[in-house]
Amino acid sequence: MIQRTQTERIIQLSRLYPIVTLTGPRQSGKSTLLRHAFADYDYVSLEDLDLRELAVNDPRGFLSTYPRRVIIDEAQRAPQLFSYLQTHVDAADESGMYLLAGSHNFQLMEQVNQSLAGRTAIFRLLPFSHAEMYAGGVLPDTVSGEIFTGGYPRIYDKGIAPTDYYPFYLQTYVERDVRQMKNIGDLSRFVRFIKLCAGRIGQLLNLSSIANDAGISVATASSWLSVLEASYICYVLRPDWNNFAKRLVKSPKLYFYDTGLACSLLDIRSAAQVESHFLRGGLFENMVINDFVKRAWNAGLEADLRFWRDSQGNEVDLLNYDGDAATAFEIKSGETFSPDFFRGLRRWSALSGAAPDRLNVVYGGQNSLATSDGQLIAWRDINSLRF
Repeated sequence: MIQRTQTERIIQLSRLYPIVTLTGPRQSGKSTLLRHAFADYDYVSLEDLDLRELAVNDPRGFLSTYPRRVIIDEAQRAPQLFSYLQTHVDAADESGMYLLAGSHNFQLMEQVNQSLAGRTAIFRLLPFSHAEMYAGGVLPDTVSGEIFTGGYPRIYDKGIAPTDYYPFYLQTYVERDVRQMKNIGDLSRFVRFIKLCAGRIGQLLNLSSIANDAGISVATASSWLSVLEASYICYVLRPDWNNFAKRLVKSPKLYFYDTGLACSLLDIRSAAQVESHFLRGGLFENMVINDFVKRAWNAGLEADLRFWRDSQGNEVDLLNYDGDAATAFEIKSGETFSPDFFRGLRRWSALSGAAPDRLNVVYGGQNSLATSDGQLIAWRDINSLRF
């Protein structure tokens, strides 16, 4: 079993809070993490119809049957339970009573925020990070292999080909999870919408264009995008607002939480196909930015990530803010280094006053080295990126 980075932090906070909540996309490894780290806890899944009926119709009876030290999986399936959990843990005044896991961010967090505020530590678990795959000995041999395979644990645990995994994952997500979150009548049009989003990875988000291509209204496109964000399918990266006396773009950029799923939506059938795909640069950029998101969440932090682009076309792919100071990253899929990789970084540095030690290029090559303009970092070495 591959060790998840969050495990020790979750164990630590379970000793301080009565409830720990773990959310994230379906099949990201939430249940496996909790059952492995808390092997002495009872485990119940509210996917079981009998247990769900008990939790929904007789929550007091459910909590009497499972009074403490219990993992409740798919907890969002019984929203009626949360108010009773609140009074139950308040009366017991113990730490580590319940571990809640759920796949639907919006549904689960709505109940947590309403009933369990101040009583639960909250974690988010995404598919494997680059560091977790590297430490676990399953990191693909090539950058295109990592992009194509993605990070969902079951692929590595069971040796499932990405082409066999992701279509069924998408089918389950659309036919089940989407119906539970929102009443979408035309699921085939919704799937087309997701595929159109995948075709715009790393690009400025233009909802009018996506809506027009999908044959829906802009309001519907905005609503559907919110569904994708709430269910950990995709997210947006906001532009930096420090204008340095230059007009900036105001639109966010669109990314997917897993590049393997994105490749499936783009009908990419092999890692070799990634090599020549017109979105290879965007997919590589997506993979690197995902790792910043994962490392922040794995550390229990909320990363302040942005991109910078002015009206003249000067751009930096990623700014990682620590307070008021930003470390800049240009992300290039090319395998051969060119000094031109640092062009946007040099422009941003001149405007912001950032020193060269805050300038980095992540590229698809094999060798990391220091240059006079900043640090060049090979894709395999992104674990060394300063957070």
